[in-house]
Amino acid sequence: MFDASRPRRVAAALGDIATGLRRVRLSVALASLDIRNRYRGSVLGPFWLTLSTAAMVGGLGLLYSSLFKMSLAEYLPFIAVSLIVWNTINAIVTDACTSLTSAEGIIRQLPLPYTVHVLRCVWRNAVIAAHNLPIILAVFLATGAWPGWEAWQALPGLALLGINACALALFLGMLCARFRDIPPIVGSVMQLAFFLSPVIWKPELLEPSRAAWLPLNPFYAVMETVRGPLVEGGASAAVWVAAVVYTAATAGIALAFFIRFRGRIAFWV
Repeated sequence: MFDASRPRRVAAALGDIATGLRRVRLSVALASLDIRNRYRGSVLGPFWLTLSTAAMVGGLGLLYSSLFKMSLAEYLPFIAVSLIVWNTINAIVTDACTSLTSAEGIIRQLPLPYTVHVLRCVWRNAVIAAHNLPIILAVFLATGAWPGWEAWQALPGLALLGINACALALFLGMLCARFRDIPPIVGSVMQLAFFLSPVIWKPELLEPSRAAWLPLNPFYAVMETVRGPLVEGGASAAVWVAAVVYTAATAGIALAFFIRFRGRIAFWV
């Protein structure tokens, strides 16, 4: 049966996204306010995360380089980039669950595009993740393991990560607003994904026949497009294809869900 309201839904959803992108400065301002409020009264602010991440990189580097029989200079760049990229993915997925419910007061009082709150969530985590970049530079400097010319490939990898972040903040934000028991499930899934994905262990440790199946892991595919160019000489074509497919699927699902249920978000939050 033809749904006469569908054209209006599509136009409203696309208009929301377009208006939200035009008001990106508002999203940045709100995200900056969130960061200041989160670390109000703290001496180092977000740099506490930098110190804890540096301690974890050093501790895990010393431990697992011995367990895996690798030299510290070889393993330390891998674990540094892996942990920072994974922590960013984990923070985005976790924060995406509350991207809309945390803005309940604004949604109920002001007619702002929902995309503003989505971009606010993404930008907030991007700024916090940027505080860990000096760790990667320090590790490269200490080990002398500088990436080659292929390091530029990390830029399209970051673009894919950003698109996934926006799509997940939109989709999970709506889903968790409707079903409040989803966030704990997402947290459990992320814990399991950490151990199933090559974050601490290298893909080379698997048998070649099993390593060939790794691109089926969406977390690995997206993470490797950023990590591979920095520490492994680039990512394989299979990884790039898988990452693009997963990104397109995530964005498509988020857009379809947004078109269908955008009008109910104010009631869900």
